[in-house]
Amino acid sequence: MTLPTARMSQQCPIAVDIGNARIKLGLFDREHGAAMPEPLATLSLMGDAPNDATNPDEIASWLEEIDPLHACKHAPYDWSIASVNRPAAARLIDWLREHRPADRVRLLCNADVPLEVRLPQPELVGIDRLVNAVAVNRLRQPDAAAIVVDVGTAITVDLLSADAAFLGGAILPGMAMSARALNEFTDRLPVVDVSKLTAPPAVGAATVSAIESGVFWAAVGAIRELVRQMSDGQNLVEVFITGGAGAAVMRELGPNVRYVPHLTLSGIALAAARVARSED
Repeated sequence: MTLPTARMSQQCPIAVDIGNARIKLGLFDREHGAAMPEPLATLSLMGDAPNDATNPDEIASWLEEIDPLHACKHAPYDWSIASVNRPAAARLIDWLREHRPADRVRLLCNADVPLEVRLPQPELVGIDRLVNAVAVNRLRQPDAAAIVVDVGTAITVDLLSADAAFLGGAILPGMAMSARALNEFTDRLPVVDVSKLTAPPAVGAATVSAIESGVFWAAVGAIRELVRQMSDGQNLVEVFITGGAGAAVMRELGPNVRYVPHLTLSGIALAAARVARSED
């Protein structure tokens, strides 16, 4: 849906990925042709509660920093938002309406994503999974199936057919969620920060290191097994991984896995470009 703001021909695209604990923003060129769009600049905001990451001061400062980076300096921005967190999305939209009334703001829905979804209820799939798939369809080889792994608050592992359709996949707890659950559902296990965790020893010498080992290798093992099962019977399967812990996990999955740090933002930019063309 497009929220009512002024429409300007020289607006510069900003893609916004709103998750359950993190908000990522990316500035893009207006034209990227058939190439995979890459952000010119990004901003990542973290929060402990669902809305905490929507920090207007940081966003305003970032906008001042990026203004010299694009061709349409001082022009309004064209915001395209993909969100799995409704309170955080509403908070950002309200701020944009109040402080940047000349900008165009679009909250993307599943119908805006240029992707065939071969599921009984395609409207219920998380939009983050769909825009990831759109971006991977620009990256994979023709006629090759693809697996898309997003290692975030939750971990998703999804399968794309050789003819570019979304076939579904698996959702499991992310590392931080697993670590928090161990604290919340036990009497004495501590809260462990796993936000920067990379390949800990399998044998932890203390409680904290044992938790680090458990949550990291559980995630790696689950992803590895899901990739193995989804690849079964396929002639050629490419694997793409993104998300905050994507780089660390990628190194444990073998040499044929490609890490794409801004996959979700690029998918949002592609979906937004398709919507903009339909509106012109």
